[in-house]
Amino acid sequence: MPRFLLIIWTFIVFRLDRFLPKTALPFWAKVLLSPLVLLPNKRSKEVSLRLSLERLGPIFIKFGQMLSTRKDLINDDLANELCKLQDDVPPFSSELAQEIIERELGQSVHDIFNHFDSNPLASASIAQVHTAQLKTGLDVVIKVVRPNILPVIQKDIKLLRLLAKLVERLHPDGYRLHAMEVVEDYQHTIIDELDLQKEAANTSQLRRNFLDSDSLYVPEVYWDYSTKNILVMERIYGIPVTNISELQAQGVNMRKLAERGVEIFFTQVFRDSFFHADMHPGNIFVSRENPENPKYIGIDCAIIGSLSEFDQYYLARNLLAIFNRDYRAFAQLHVECGWVPPNTRVAELESAIRSVCEPIFEKPLGEISFGLLLLGLFQTARRFDMEVQPSLVLLQKTLLNIEGLGRQLYPELDLWNTAKPFLEDWVRERYSPKSLLKQFQKQAPGWLEQLPQVPDLMLGRLHAPAQSYHSQTELSRLDNSVIQLKWIALSSVIVSATAVVILFIKL
Repeated sequence: MPRFLLIIWTFIVFRLDRFLPKTALPFWAKVLLSPLVLLPNKRSKEVSLRLSLERLGPIFIKFGQMLSTRKDLINDDLANELCKLQDDVPPFSSELAQEIIERELGQSVHDIFNHFDSNPLASASIAQVHTAQLKTGLDVVIKVVRPNILPVIQKDIKLLRLLAKLVERLHPDGYRLHAMEVVEDYQHTIIDELDLQKEAANTSQLRRNFLDSDSLYVPEVYWDYSTKNILVMERIYGIPVTNISELQAQGVNMRKLAERGVEIFFTQVFRDSFFHADMHPGNIFVSRENPENPKYIGIDCAIIGSLSEFDQYYLARNLLAIFNRDYRAFAQLHVECGWVPPNTRVAELESAIRSVCEPIFEKPLGEISFGLLLLGLFQTARRFDMEVQPSLVLLQKTLLNIEGLGRQLYPELDLWNTAKPFLEDWVRERYSPKSLLKQFQKQAPGWLEQLPQVPDLMLGRLHAPAQSYHSQTELSRLDNSVIQLKWIALSSVIVSATAVVILFIKL
């Protein structure tokens, strides 16, 4: 059955029309859907949605995983049902998993391991996990990619690309959504997730970033036993972050745990520009050691996000502007960084943002949902042709997951006051004299290497226009070019002198 028809058939069989707001549907849609009421309806709509996502495969399962953390946007029954998608997806056969392991490593599992458990420990959308023990006595887990999954994903990507084209062509605001760019980014992300060597490299990098941290532990990868299709890494014995009752019985400081999750996220984004972008609860555990000073354990680093220095800077300033309710600065920053057209009237954008934010800020800070605020701002953006930034899609999704998880752990979590001091410190440190000196030291070798080319570039710029510019206007432009070149020359001297001084200090 073609993939598109399978999606429609799944919608019909599982009666997903029950999720549609009947009063808001146009008449033709009501008529089209009316025969569905004759179909049997034995399951709850929550169970039906979970089963339909499982049937449709990895891309749809991941959508359900993200949605499961948003109890402020969906009801508890639906969230609890979708939580089963995190690590309880139906597994593939153990015999096939063992066959893949032996083919990849070129040996029998009994020759490689003291013990191998054929029953999977967990099963997710892309892979499933088995436990084993190396000959050295170390307990490990073995992640195995689901066989024949790539063709299914490729079909889904084609379908998403078709839907994105339709959105961009038919929807009145389609051009600003960059739907095709979002789909292409997602394609690269999910295809990378099938390569477990990339996940192993991401895991190793994240482990180094938090090697001496009291807040996050990342298990070790055993590279001698890892390939593109299997990943062998240290087994951890933490408490699943969704097991609230066990965490409370352990005496874990839930407030500190929730706040620490927010701090870890912002540290990854702004300090390292290397953040875990698949932070659904199935990938997060809590160490049993030192419950008063709890430490997270993070696994499954297949999807990693990164921001440019430009995006880091503007994102931090935008968030601080919202935290401080400085709507004027928020509007100006959106124009400066190109997220809205340059001819946008800042005062109008400021007024629109204020109308969205003020009613929300009237609530106690602990009750404010950042997710709901983002939704409100996105709806307002339609008036100003605000464009979706593909580079920020992963970060936005991860931030929503983090907030949803934090609220599950500690419902009074104040994301605002937890994040604000971190961002203020980051901006202050980023542009301190010490930090600027480090940046100069980093760039100085490149400046010195290019310095001998500056005179030739300047002479070429002077001679080229002199041969072709004859009108008064062109001569005026030439005069301006000469003035600019003088400033370039002066700047080059200053930069070069600074570079020499910095290198001298460094030496």
